[in-house]
Amino acid sequence: SPAGLLLLTSFLLHMEEGHANPTRLVCDNRLIQKYIGEAKDMEKRAGQCQALPTLSCPTVLPLVDFSLQQWKSKSNETKRREILCDLALLVGAVAEAQGQVTQECGARQLSQLYRHANSFLLLLQTFSWEAGPWEPGCSTHSVEQTHITSIFLTYRQLVQGKLRFFFHDLAKDLCK
Repeated sequence: SPAGLLLLTSFLLHMEEGHANPTRLVCDNRLIQKYIGEAKDMEKRAGQCQALPTLSCPTVLPLVDFSLQQWKSKSNETKRREILCDLALLVGAVAEAQGQVTQECGARQLSQLYRHANSFLLLLQTFSWEAGPWEPGCSTHSVEQTHITSIFLTYRQLVQGKLRFFFHDLAKDLCK
């Protein structure tokens, strides 16, 4: 889709020598606002799909609510790892749901969501940090869901919440 291609292209434009350069991505606040808008649009379009089935096998979604005060006390590396864990769980949930949804509208929306969430996952994995590369090993809080729309809600909340605040925190250091 054009939006998915645009998202991927914008991520690739921030790549340098095998590592993402988060500076341009986080310093232009319009980008995260665009991603939030896209997440809202995907959630809205999924909600408009007729007769979305209930998932026969519940999917495990990350609980992405957070306390801003606690969030501010964490290091950027801790925040990045937490978001990576949330995204990894979310991407897995989308893939699981894709295997259960044959209805065209729902399948199309899940496919788009998978591309967007996976792009963020890949991007955050390639950021160069002193701590070295990301290695899976998450103990994220999660919940089982059978409603497809809850997957889109979780993604929007993640982009609108943790990801937006993470980019905002990085911008303080990188955009002087």
